[in-house]
Amino acid sequence: MTAGTETTQVTAGQPDDPTADEPLRLRRVTAEGMLTVGGAAVAALALDWVLYERVLPFSGVLGFWLCWYGLFLLCYAAIGALQWDRLAVRDRVVSVALTTAGLLATALVIDQVAYTLVKGSTVVKHLSFFTQSMADTAALSPLSSGGIGHALVGTVEQLTLATAVSVPLGIAAAIYLSEVGGRAARPIKTLVDAMTALPDVIAGLFVLASLILALGLPKSGFAAALALGVTMLPIVTRASETVLRIVPGTLREASYALGGSQWRTVLMVVLPTARSGLATAVVLAMARGIGETAPVLLTAGYAIGYNWNPFNGWQTSLPLFIYYNITSPVTDNHYRAFGGGFALIILVLVLFTIARRIGGGAPGELTRRQRRQIERQTAAQARAAAQARTATGKAGR
Repeated sequence: MTAGTETTQVTAGQPDDPTADEPLRLRRVTAEGMLTVGGAAVAALALDWVLYERVLPFSGVLGFWLCWYGLFLLCYAAIGALQWDRLAVRDRVVSVALTTAGLLATALVIDQVAYTLVKGSTVVKHLSFFTQSMADTAALSPLSSGGIGHALVGTVEQLTLATAVSVPLGIAAAIYLSEVGGRAARPIKTLVDAMTALPDVIAGLFVLASLILALGLPKSGFAAALALGVTMLPIVTRASETVLRIVPGTLREASYALGGSQWRTVLMVVLPTARSGLATAVVLAMARGIGETAPVLLTAGYAIGYNWNPFNGWQTSLPLFIYYNITSPVTDNHYRAFGGGFALIILVLVLFTIARRIGGGAPGELTRRQRRQIERQTAAQARAAAQARTATGKAGR
């Protein structure tokens, strides 16, 4: 009876039962921590006001808030030292500093996007702004006339061609540097580092001098795409090389142990594992190329109407459209420039979202589609096993 009672107690969910273990959830935000942060913020604000207004000969809003932030961290560390040990104080101060830095960066991004939207809302509210060009718009035309349709076409075509040129070459160079190596690895790495530090206008001057003036290539969206590709190439190469070097070497060793060659290991193991990192590298390069003005101005010119053929004729991009309109003496063109800036931000966010969807999660992590496929396969195998057991039982009877 005693043994049976003990067995019942164990299987009822006592701590000895491994299936009854639950993860311990730590409460990261507590009332004590919130009061400590609030008290440090108020104390730092009061001390900062005394120093700026009564003691020190300082002035300026930016300096005031920078001084307040430094005093806030000091006050938080001092108040925390009265409650926690040295290691906990150090950990909490670093956590608060990183959290506030992230919140500040997020607030700045939101502020820039909101400011651009507010300034450009006068023209953005007209849907025709995204489809019309500036061909039929004059200085005295209303804001409902004219738009960024031609600049959107130019930006998308130029960025697509630049990506098609730079991404394969950049990833191939990164694979050579991280997986193959050799005598040419050091010169290539030095060249990539030098290209990263060059001003963007040099890429435009290079295409202008070598292809347009020397070989007679006309100014066009394709020439601008080549200049943007030169700008994007070192970014893709450096970021991709860093991501490929993060892939664990044990995965390569396992592939070699199974008889895989080097190119199959890179193609079937290394690249799929670094998929999300490579997608991020492509996004960084596209974000760099999509906002360039000087290379496009030198190689593609400026057009006020649609040009659907990137290989013939001048073509305008969104950054170039913004530059021309923001420097115009006409006030209405300033609103159009801010509208173009807002469209450029939206375009970057769309490209980033698409790239992240393609790249998936962290390196080596399964995507949602892959997880759902595995779950369906597991469920199908479980149903098949259940049906087999049922058939075996009927046959036995």
